[in-house]
Amino acid sequence: MASKPIAYVQASWHTEITDQCKNAFVAAMTKRGYRASDIEFFSTPGSLEIPLLAKKLAKSGRYAAVCASGFVVDGGIYRHDFVAQAVLHGIVQTSLDTEVPVLSAVLTPHNFHDHAVHENFFKDHMRTKGVVAERGAAYRRAIPARPESRPPHARM
Repeated sequence: MASKPIAYVQASWHTEITDQCKNAFVAAMTKRGYRASDIEFFSTPGSLEIPLLAKKLAKSGRYAAVCASGFVVDGGIYRHDFVAQAVLHGIVQTSLDTEVPVLSAVLTPHNFHDHAVHENFFKDHMRTKGVVAERGAAYRRAIPARPESRPPHARM
């Protein structure tokens, strides 16, 4: 169904949580009529590497959108705020620079503890992020390619 596939970039840390997002995204896309093969999966060592790979994929011209998934936790060191800001800024800047939507499914909680209550909470939240990312991808695909075919208020 897709004229261009969607790239899905996922950090390798906390995949037991972030896989929930990926699974929800794929399920939501298939309900919309897309094939699983319309989504190409990529992995980065951590969330900090997501923006660079997302930019390379977006600049390739091969993808209609890039979905970025990661889980940046506060492990009690200064890096949390730096990494969270850098990742989210990089995702937004990539979208602005390339004009390819980069859909953020990166969570950056300050209070995550490795126990069942928090894991279940964030697994549920990542499932929600997967559905929200699908909506973003679907919205992007629904916009006509020619600006003159859009309503006047939507033209840039």
